[in-house]
Parts: sequence; C-alpha cells; structure tokens
Amino acid sequence: MCGIVGIVANSSVNQAIYDALTVLQHRGQDAAGMMTCQDGRFFLRKSNGLVRDVFRTRHMQRLHGNVGIGHVRYPTAGSSSEAESQPFYVNSPYGIALAHNGNLTNSKDLAEELFTTDLRHINTNSDSEVLLNVFAHELGKHSLKLQAGDIFDAIRRVHRRCRGGYAAIAMISGLGLVAFRDPYGIRPAVFGKRENEGEKTEYMVASESVALDVLGFELERDIAPGEAIFIDLEGNIFTQQCADNATPRPCIFEHVYLARPDSIMDGIHIHKSRMRMGVKLAEKIMRERPEHGIDVVIPIPDTSRTSALELAHHLGVTFREGFIKNRYIGRTFIMPGQKERKKSVRQKLNAIDLEFKDRNVLLVDDSIVRGTTCKQIIQMARDAGAKNVYFASAAPAVRYPNVYGIDMPSADELIAHNRTDVEVAEKIGADWLIYQDLDDLIACGVEGNADIKGFDCSVFNGEYVTGDIDQRYLDRIEAERNDSAKAGSDVKVDAVIDMHNDVAGD
Repeated sequence: MCGIVGIVANSSVNQAIYDALTVLQHRGQDAAGMMTCQDGRFFLRKSNGLVRDVFRTRHMQRLHGNVGIGHVRYPTAGSSSEAESQPFYVNSPYGIALAHNGNLTNSKDLAEELFTTDLRHINTNSDSEVLLNVFAHELGKHSLKLQAGDIFDAIRRVHRRCRGGYAAIAMISGLGLVAFRDPYGIRPAVFGKRENEGEKTEYMVASESVALDVLGFELERDIAPGEAIFIDLEGNIFTQQCADNATPRPCIFEHVYLARPDSIMDGIHIHKSRMRMGVKLAEKIMRERPEHGIDVVIPIPDTSRTSALELAHHLGVTFREGFIKNRYIGRTFIMPGQKERKKSVRQKLNAIDLEFKDRNVLLVDDSIVRGTTCKQIIQMARDAGAKNVYFASAAPAVRYPNVYGIDMPSADELIAHNRTDVEVAEKIGADWLIYQDLDDLIACGVEGNADIKGFDCSVFNGEYVTGDIDQRYLDRIEAERNDSAKAGSDVKVDAVIDMHNDVAGD
C-alpha cells in the first residue's frame, strides 16, 4: 500500500507535493520521495522515514520545477531498503520517473523478459521498477517526438503485459505527466484541477481526493479502470481508455481500512460507506443476538469510529470513547515480528477505566487481521473492569492474503484462516464475536455508486479478480511475507542508494 501524487503547475511544485504527501501519510510510513523536473533535468529526494523527516529545507531548495511526482511507501513486494523507495527513474529512451501504488503479480516473469528480451537492467527487487521499465520499453517503440497517442499506445501495451493491481504516475522529461490505472481499477487514483485567473489550468493526480481538497484543487473524477491521462507542460489534458477489457473491481478494503474517511473513491464517499457498515452490523446483531445485553459501544481508534457510532445509534446503546490513542505509533498489522506488534499496541492505546468498569462492552474495530491487536485490547478492557467484552468487526473475516499491494501476512498468520468465528472469539478472548457479512459490505459500497457492480474482495473470499493467482503463487508470497522470512532477510542493494543520492544532489 502506497500513496502517489503528481502535479503540473504554473510555479514550483515542491511545497505542494510535500503538503499532499503529508495528507497521504496514512498510506505509507516506511519511506517518502519526490522528483521534480525543470528544463529537462530531474531532481530527486527520497529516503526511509516519514515525510517530515525525509524532506528538510536543504532538500526542498534543490527540488526545482513546475512539474513533479511524489510517493509514500509501505513495503509490499521487495524489501524496506532505502534503495526501493520511490520514485524510480530511467534515462533511456527518455527521462522517465514513476511512482506506483499496487503490486504486479507477474513481476518476476516481467523482470526476466526485460533482461533477456528487452535488454533492460533492473537494480532492485521492486515491482515498481519493473513497471517503469516496461513502460519505458514500450514508449521506446515510438519516435523521439512523442505525441499523446504514442503515450496511450505504450500504456495499452503495458496493460497487455502487466498483471495485478496498479495505479501509477509517470513524469516524462520535457513532455509532462501521465497517470494510469490497471484494467480493474483495484488501486485508487483521482485527478482534479485548479483555475488561476490569467494563467493556465493546473492539474493534480493523487491516490485520494483528500489530497486535492487540501491544496485547493477541484475533484474532477476518478481515473477510470484502464484509463490513462496525459497532461502536457502547457496544461493541456488528454484522456483515453487503454485497456482491452476494463472491468471496474476496486479494492473494498480501501473502504474498510486504508482510505481516509474524508476521501471519495470511485464516486463513493468513504465516510458514508463506513456509516452504512455500522448500520448493517447493528442489523445483524439484532437478528442473531436480540438479547445482546450491551451496555456501551466503544470504538478502537481511529478507522472504526464512524461504523461504531452508527452501530450504537441503531442499537439504541450508549456510545463512548474508551481508548486514548498515541498518534505517533504506526499501524501494527504490517509491523514485522509479533514482539514488535505486541509492544506497539500497549504504546498506542490506553484505556479510560470509568468507561469499562462493571459494564458489558462491545468493542468495534474495522477488521481483524492477525488478531494480535484485538486480543490485547480485549484484555485491556477486562483489566479496566469490564464485566463482559464482546467484539464486532465492520468487515468480514480476513482469511486470505492480499496480492494487489497491501502487505497482509501470509495465510497461516491470519487469525481467521481455517478457523470458525467461535474459534477466533476464543483465540482473541472475546465473550462473543460478530463479523460483517460480505454481501452487506458490498452493498455498503454499491449504494454509494450503482455503476460499480463488484469489488475485489479477495482477502475475504479468496477470489482474485485478475484470474492469474494460483496456489503456487500464494505459496511463494507466503514464504516471502511470513515473520521468519522478514526477520532473516538480508538486503544487498545499498549500493544503489548512492546512485540515487548522486542524482538528487544529496
């Protein structure tokens, strides 16, 4: 999971991209990067860390130009090495930089093709670098005087070669900005414009609409699945559908957990979608446990708050904030190693005892992935004096790994994998547990946009919409993603960092 942004403006874009990346920080806390372009020359700064730590005044002063792209990263495929932070760039056949959110499921095959057939060299293990080189190779089949149609033709061939979920923004030296989405629209991307009296229109592309809002850009719409948008340096915009068979199937886990509630994705207001999740969950509780005996509903901050509030309202039960969150601790389900995750939960949340004492408490979370977090939180509620602790998940049981750009654990590390709901409740220490039904979750999204006929729900039902995922692939990513593999990994690409820093002038 990552956040991407690209801007074509009338003045320097470094500060605007920085501000956009801070708004998208929730999509990636491992690394951040920015590349700008002026007079055909690229300027780069990227490193591991939060946006505020990666970019200092001296870096910002070197990022010249009125066009640029930015990226915040969680490591999925590849490693957490600084060399794999983005954007990536190539110098042949054009100067091209790219920021990417998602995962190419056939990246290993593509990397082999690039080396043996296309005669292109890959420096890292990142599928983003693979995507960049595929695009560069296809673009190189056209004349040096590129037109919009040439760029769209190259992206059409990218779609034919690449599999998986991807949203990307590329900057072509001397030409402008191009953004495109995979044929299923699994990963999100929107674009907007900002009018300036007496000046050409400025354009912005980002993972979420909230980044446009903060910078005063008006949301135009989502980039459609399979569509590409090209914005030249004069502020002219060109669009074209480049996929042979585009079928909208956006990732529903974006609605559950990843996206900010004030964002709009595929025409669906995330806040409203999460409100509907709370209503549906309340209806299920009334069906299955009409004598629930709940005294108070308490959300687990922050993503579940909207659903929990609506759930409490429809149950006619008191809603209370029972946990105080330390906002300087990152998300835990992606953290490597159980010890680090367990330590993080205690640092992240603290219970307000008076909201729990002698009460039957329903805790509401957006989802349950490993179960590590909710098990500790349930124990915290008991330690605070709760009589009984019930648990509700606004999402269905997560039983399968994600292969489209979210670094969820291997299947064996998912608490619901090969377990019944009762077994999961026992494992996490809840008196009872209730999950959202998948049909209800889908209905929550479709109600926001009737044109969306389906979603990628693979983490819940194991049905991978790209149709190219088999057990062999899942076994391979399980070997790459499990805790023991991450703990024993030895990154050997540090030499590449020096090359990137040389280009950045850092």
